Amino acid sequence: MAEKKLSAAEAAKLVHRLVPQLGKDGKPTGEMDKAPVTEAEVLSFREDGNAVIVVTIAGEKLFGELKGEKK
Repeated sequence: MAEKKLSAAEAAKLVHRLVPQLGKDGKPTGEMDKAPVTEAEVLSFREDGNAVIVVTIAGEKLFGELKGEKK
């Protein structure tokens, strides 16, 4: 049985970047929020076992976990 290959859009949905959380005064609070990654930001991606690794056009290397039966 052939494994389903991920698309760039699917890979982008599996990862997120951490960005500083801003307070009401616009200054960082020291906490981090998760920000989504869009398909347009994905330069390259690959599946590695139960993980997906995405490299963005900004040079970020982001990691996510594959759900389901893949190994």
